[in-house]
Amino acid sequence: MTQITLSVPDISCGHCKSSIEGAVTPMDGVAKAEVSINDRTVDLEFDPAKVELAAIVTAIDDQGYEVDGQ
Repeated sequence: MTQITLSVPDISCGHCKSSIEGAVTPMDGVAKAEVSINDRTVDLEFDPAKVELAAIVTAIDDQGYEVDGQ
């Protein structure tokens, strides 16, 4: 499993949290996707053999949130 924290500056509310977690958590290979509203981050734990980080970033982008540095 790979653990990484992504910076997502547009996170500002509970809807953001629900939207991102709802899009990423069900993905095959994602063990954890936890949004911190205060830190504006997404803590991920995933299996890179099952899902690429790029696919996770795309899922976040598809919800309308840009991931810094990706």
